[in-house]
Amino acid sequence: MGHSPTSWRIIHLLVFLIIVLDHALIISADTDPQDTSALNGIAASWDNAKSKLSEWVGNDPCGEKWPGVYCTQNRVTSIRLSSFGLSGSLSGDIQSLSELQYLDLSYNNLSGPLPPNIGSLSNLESLSVVGCQFSGDIPKELSQLPKLRFLSLNNNRFTGSIPPSIGNLSNMYWLDLGENRLTGSLPVSDGTNTGLDNLTNALHFHFGVNQLSGTIPSQLFKSNMKLIHLLLDNNNFTGGIPPTLTLLTKLEVLRLDRNYQLTGPVPASINSLTKLQELHLENNKLTGPLPDLTGMDSLYVVSMGNNNFSSSNVPTWFTALSALTSLNLENLHITGELPQPLFKLPAIQTLGLKGNNFNGTLTIGSDYSSTLSLIDLQDNQITTLAVSGAQYNKKLILVGNPICVQGNNEALYCKSSQQANPAAKPYSTQSICPGLPPTCLSDQYLSPNCTCAVPYMGTLHFRSPPFFDLSNDTFFVLLEENMKEAFLGKQLPVESIALDNPAFGPSNNLDINLRVFPSGKIRFGKEDISYIGFMLNNQTYKPHAPGINYGPYYFIGQSYPFAETLSAPRQTKKNQSLIIVLFFRRNKRPKLQPQPRSPSYASWDIKSTSISTPHLQGARVFTFDELKKITNSFSDANDIGTGGYGKVYRGVLPNGHLIAVKRSEQGSLQGNLEFRTEIELLSRVHHKNLVSLVGFCFDQGEQMLVYEYVPNGTLKDSLTGKSGVRLDWKRRLRVVLGAAKGIAYLHELADPPIVHRDIKSSNILLDGNLHTKVSDFGLSKPLNQDGRGQVTTQVKGTMGYLDPEYYMTQQLTEKSDVYSFGVLLLEVITARKPLERGRYIVREVKGAMDRTKDLYGLHELLDPMLAPTSLAGFELYVDLALKCVEEAGMDRPSMSEVVAEIEKIMKMAGVNPKVDSASNSMSYNSRTPRHPYSGESQFDYSGGIPSSSRVEPK
Repeated sequence: MGHSPTSWRIIHLLVFLIIVLDHALIISADTDPQDTSALNGIAASWDNAKSKLSEWVGNDPCGEKWPGVYCTQNRVTSIRLSSFGLSGSLSGDIQSLSELQYLDLSYNNLSGPLPPNIGSLSNLESLSVVGCQFSGDIPKELSQLPKLRFLSLNNNRFTGSIPPSIGNLSNMYWLDLGENRLTGSLPVSDGTNTGLDNLTNALHFHFGVNQLSGTIPSQLFKSNMKLIHLLLDNNNFTGGIPPTLTLLTKLEVLRLDRNYQLTGPVPASINSLTKLQELHLENNKLTGPLPDLTGMDSLYVVSMGNNNFSSSNVPTWFTALSALTSLNLENLHITGELPQPLFKLPAIQTLGLKGNNFNGTLTIGSDYSSTLSLIDLQDNQITTLAVSGAQYNKKLILVGNPICVQGNNEALYCKSSQQANPAAKPYSTQSICPGLPPTCLSDQYLSPNCTCAVPYMGTLHFRSPPFFDLSNDTFFVLLEENMKEAFLGKQLPVESIALDNPAFGPSNNLDINLRVFPSGKIRFGKEDISYIGFMLNNQTYKPHAPGINYGPYYFIGQSYPFAETLSAPRQTKKNQSLIIVLFFRRNKRPKLQPQPRSPSYASWDIKSTSISTPHLQGARVFTFDELKKITNSFSDANDIGTGGYGKVYRGVLPNGHLIAVKRSEQGSLQGNLEFRTEIELLSRVHHKNLVSLVGFCFDQGEQMLVYEYVPNGTLKDSLTGKSGVRLDWKRRLRVVLGAAKGIAYLHELADPPIVHRDIKSSNILLDGNLHTKVSDFGLSKPLNQDGRGQVTTQVKGTMGYLDPEYYMTQQLTEKSDVYSFGVLLLEVITARKPLERGRYIVREVKGAMDRTKDLYGLHELLDPMLAPTSLAGFELYVDLALKCVEEAGMDRPSMSEVVAEIEKIMKMAGVNPKVDSASNSMSYNSRTPRHPYSGESQFDYSGGIPSSSRVEPK
């Protein structure tokens, strides 16, 4: 069939546009050829790049998003390839990446020298090659990088001396050269050359565990320096400690230990370092009086043992350092009776006092600190042990004291090999499984949330740990929570953190094995590892917990076993040709009558008693046999709970994604309406705070709904302690904000608006990142298009949460959900059931309230897990909850107003409400978010099913 002149004009225009667009893509999207050539040259120097970086093909790293390569416009600005398992050397082609700002190659098997021409990267701000095998001299050309702020070369094999020209890097704040084989002295300015003393903006000098020698130069330290960490331990320094060191008034950690040759007295002005938290001077030959640490109230670790200080009496500052956790004064000739208040210091954990002349009676008392786990007084002059009240039942060592020679040698404290708790084992994160734990494949590990996955593993190396009692699990639990919260704050797909086998090394460093588990999938992607590694290498993540500063650390990551990937074919030209072909085909079709657009609500007659299987956008139809295989034949090991609808099973799709399968009672067609309602609603609404429907099954007499897997259970489980997920005040605010946003979406953005009708804590799920997912849409109801209430013949919902106005009038509006949400808000702060033994939570709160008192006088009703001192914004929160449960629906706020109010409360509590709302995906960059089960189909925040992309004749 021929084409009309009009058709040919359209074809010519279309071809012209394709040519123009193709040219525009070349101009705007293609990577700068210089950068592409440089990356190819760098990859050529890596022995296994073809297998480890199989996606690095083509000529457009930016447009094609090569793993580990990040761009601004068409220039490469960041390379993050930590733990990619690369081997080989670093090519000099690196110099051609003239816009590069961040380079992270840590934890790879890279060796040889750093190329000197790396000094050509004038825009470089951060260079990290931690845990590789680079050798040779540190290139002096690094001094030519004026913007360099972060330099981490630790844990390599660098030799030679520290280049004096590094002193030119005036913007440097992190300088880590530790754990190498560096020799020579610390360079300082001499009138001709610059030195380290010129780095007045630096916060970190990490030079420990090398072979540096000479004296510690007095001109290295200035009063305008900002240093907080000075690590010079495990070197060969000689001479004295320069008094100028005490000019570093911001110093928090000082390590001069294990140089073995430092001599002379400790400067008397040492106690001017009032911000110092850790002082390590042990294993040297220091002389003079024992330093006076009076006024150093921030100290929690003091270690000065094995020096040659003059004999002294028990110093008065012993009992004045209220933050002290560890005191090590071994072999220092200190004389006198130990004061009993020393054992009462609130945070004290270990006392290493052996080899002194402590004498007389040892009185620990019955009110010793609960944190005290070790008192080592070997080889002293203790003659008597006074026991009053409860006997000290932790580790006490008195071997070599007169008390153990006077007939008490069989006493437990006279045995050096004793343990405080013989049954105690090193800390290890436990997996909490509702039933029998699943059997993981050989390359997988069981996560704390009882899922099998391939974690990112490595070792956290704390250079100056603040605690020494490894039997106290609190330090590790808080660290796990802090790490997970940090990763989630960056929108990283992290399900959980596991720590195990903490152990002290010979230099008092603490090593802890770390496993980071992915959320909702078996393995991390390359981008995930790239960013997690970058956070740990670049010190973006700072370990911290209430009352605990974990001090300086670094991470040694293992090579991550990525899934094998194939390079994606480039289809730009092919797709352009396809447009022309489709145009011709469509113009050959006979003319059709105009077709109505797809209705926004899926067409499935829910009034019918028969079940037919619709084809719905984004919802996959599963067969019974498929779900049987996915759930291991619905085994008990995969059973993760039971609800009113039936049992729920965990399953794994062939692509590795975890799912939850909700199975109705076999052979029963009860709940057909709810079954169909949930499929129809969830297949057309997509929001990050609504649980995603993967698909459904109506086969062989079975009804099953398949959802995304949400590993941390329900909000109800968290509030009752069943799930093991602990929610502090700030986390609870995040959870209710997420729920409010999901409900607001249903009310105000869905088309038509939807009322959930069953908002309650057991329908609020928490995913691996503690993001909120509103679930269970079986009772949900679409409102009339005009938004007015819809009369229903049967009131549905859950007692305790049910809107009394809806119950009395049977008039359903979105304000019924607002009432239920208000009840939920009160449940969140009380952890009490809404209705229990005749007590109604709304009535209880209103009856106990006194607005003239702190926290409105609700202390007795509060969940004991909430610390009253940390409840910023609490009164506004209660006010909001009570507005939501007003008797008349017209007096209640809308859900969008609720969202705004919660965000205001979060800001008062010091929480950024935008952290979890910036993206509708788990991604942490600007790439287009995709639903994990939708293949290439993108989901928008749209209330209706996207209209057909089919070309329709006009």
